[in-house]
Amino acid sequence: MRDRDAESGPPPSSPVALITGVAGQDGTYLAQLLLRRGWTVHGITRPDRDAPPYEEFLDGVDVRFGDVSDPDVAAAAVADVRPDHIFHLAGISSVWKSWNDPVLTTRVNSVSAAALLNAAVHLQDDADKPVVFVNASSAEIFAGSGVARQDESTPVVPTSPYGATKAMSHSLVQVYRSKGLAGINAILYNHESPRRPDTFVTRKITKAAAAIAAGRQDSLALGDVRLARDWGWAPDYVEAMAAMAVRGVADDFVVATGHARTIEDFVAAAFSAVGIADWRSVVTLDEDLLRPADAAVVVGDASKAKEVLGWTPTHSFEHVVAAMVEHDRALLAEGVT
Repeated sequence: MRDRDAESGPPPSSPVALITGVAGQDGTYLAQLLLRRGWTVHGITRPDRDAPPYEEFLDGVDVRFGDVSDPDVAAAAVADVRPDHIFHLAGISSVWKSWNDPVLTTRVNSVSAAALLNAAVHLQDDADKPVVFVNASSAEIFAGSGVARQDESTPVVPTSPYGATKAMSHSLVQVYRSKGLAGINAILYNHESPRRPDTFVTRKITKAAAAIAAGRQDSLALGDVRLARDWGWAPDYVEAMAAMAVRGVADDFVVATGHARTIEDFVAAAFSAVGIADWRSVVTLDEDLLRPADAAVVVGDASKAKEVLGWTPTHSFEHVVAAMVEHDRALLAEGVT
């Protein structure tokens, strides 16, 4: 991370970005991408993050700590940085956690969006310059739609507190377009990488596969392995968000691979990557891990992103899983658990 008092930096003409949730999976990949392109990058993260520290990925980023759901914190950050582009990635992104604390999830996911959108409009009016706002929306807003393959026109019908809070932030972005803000919703489907926290089932699976193969764990307990999701590669998805920002036009885009795979498929691919063919012998089903109202199949149609942004995913499902397993095996070899 860069010293905020440092004098050096890119020339004044470079675009200035403010990324909330900069220390998370998407935030770190996006920050690195924009820095490679010569942007000036500022970020906000919570001082009490429960995810692994990612300072190693934030070299060159001006990082501040604060709770963006606090309107004063959001307003101060936007006023200080005066960004050309705001990427709102911060939030509670676990459906499971949202059921356990729906009030906190609402405050973090919905209030933060309202605070930042309001601050962005004030900056745009005061500075007399356009501000582009890219919001990390979610496929979970479509979970109850009954549509097998969702696109931007799919009815918004969330089935969890997480989905409902994302639906609110999604709608707020659309509402603030009436204020002249270039508000963009990136409707992100499941996307993974080695930087995914192990509170997510995908990383739980890859860590377990690595540990079981190394003889350090006996079994893995999972809930409903029949659920199907559209899994992509996180760096691809931040490329899509960057393309939306550069285009700078208010719009909504589904970002997805268009292919659904079950959790069982994910487990099979992970254990195959460590040479265990009979994964069923080490995986148990735990009814306590079942979640209410989970959609059976979630798959997106990113045709619009391909046509308008020229975006297509670059990594296959098998590559994504293998990369995560390889990372977890390397951590075990280094003595990191």
